[in-house]
Amino acid sequence: GVAGTGSSGFQVQGMAAPPGFAVPPIQNQPVMMPGTIWMPVPPSIPNCPPGLEYLTQIDQILIHQQIELLEILTGFETNNKYEIKNSLGQRVYFAAEDNDCCTRNCCGPSRPFTLRIIDNLGQEVITLQRPLRCSSCFCPCCLQELEVQAPPGNPVGYVVQNWHPCLPKFTIQDERRMDILKISGPCVVCSCCEDINFEVKSVDETAAVGRISKQWTGFVKEAFTDADNFGITFPGDLDVKMKAVMIGACFLIDFMFFEHASDNKQRAGVWQ
Repeated sequence: GVAGTGSSGFQVQGMAAPPGFAVPPIQNQPVMMPGTIWMPVPPSIPNCPPGLEYLTQIDQILIHQQIELLEILTGFETNNKYEIKNSLGQRVYFAAEDNDCCTRNCCGPSRPFTLRIIDNLGQEVITLQRPLRCSSCFCPCCLQELEVQAPPGNPVGYVVQNWHPCLPKFTIQDERRMDILKISGPCVVCSCCEDINFEVKSVDETAAVGRISKQWTGFVKEAFTDADNFGITFPGDLDVKMKAVMIGACFLIDFMFFEHASDNKQRAGVWQ
């Protein structure tokens, strides 16, 4: 089990939780380093899904994927794990993919997954569900989609891929499937010495709302691992549910375009 409170840090997986502290049985949790600084727990806010109070206080999110040595040495695909931090470097959440070995290694970057996002109390506050869909624009009737639940079991929004012959395009929808925001990426999603930006815009695509950026991490890390760093910016007063859906969009973009395939090559565009 895993336990931790406040900003005092986090006990390493396998240590016993304090008496009376119930920890949900989350699979494949990232290993937390001693001395981890967590974002202070905010007070409860009316009509805000529990655990999303953190998002009311921030306008920027940093996501760091953990490097898996087993994956580097053997090429064996492991469950992805991520740290989610604020602009001060304080950990807001951590996220872990919950998937089986066969699905990970047979379906590769196109695999369906459940990704669980946990707060510093060990509570699952956001669940991302990606069904198995086509990964190519040659099949416009079955494009990518991701459901965001907060708390688990309660959908608050969706990320839906839109068909386009050249550009990665997505729509952010609320729980009623109403279009709220649009996301548009570059024609060639290829990282070479610079960041790659996916612009978040209003529904009519006339106003910039935010950005999802895949950050350049250096030649060695880019060549030999699929551990990526992302930055997300959004208005501070944006609905916290839509902030959570933007986080989900970042993970979908990571799997679609920046996760190494079985031949250790990255996805390069909407046609692959």
